[in-house]
Amino acid sequence: METNVPTSANRSLERTSRKSKPSVPMFLAAWVLLISCGIVGAVWYTGQVKDKLTQDISVQTAQQITTMQQNYDAQLKQMQADFSGELNKVQGKVDALNELLEFTKDNTNSKTDNSNKLFTQLNEVKKKLAELQKSLDVLK
Repeated sequence: METNVPTSANRSLERTSRKSKPSVPMFLAAWVLLISCGIVGAVWYTGQVKDKLTQDISVQTAQQITTMQQNYDAQLKQMQADFSGELNKVQGKVDALNELLEFTKDNTNSKTDNSNKLFTQLNEVKKKLAELQKSLDVLK
C-alpha cells in the first residue's frame, strides 16, 4: 500500500507554484488602473481639444467682426457722402427757386398763380430738404 506523505520537496513545489500564479484581485486591480488612466487621459485630451477649438473660434469671430465693422464704416461713409451730395443738390434747387420767386415778386405787382405755384414748390423742396437732413442725422 502506498501512502502519500507530503515531503518537504513536494511542499516547496506547491508553494512556488502558488506564488507564480498571479492573483485575480491583482489582475483586476491592474485592469482597473489601466482603464482609469485611459479615462483620465481621454478627459484631459478632450479638455485640450475643447480649449484649442474655443481659441480658434474666438480668433475667427474677432476677425469676422473686424471685417464687418470695416465694411459697415465704409458703407456709412459712402451713404453720408451720397446724402451730402443730395442735400447740396436740393439746396441749390431751393436757392434757384428763391431767386426765381424774388424775380417773380419784383416783376409782378399783384399776386398771380405763378407766385403761388413757386411758393408751393418751395415748400415741397424745403420739406424734402428737411427729410434728407433727418436721414443724414440718423446715419451719423
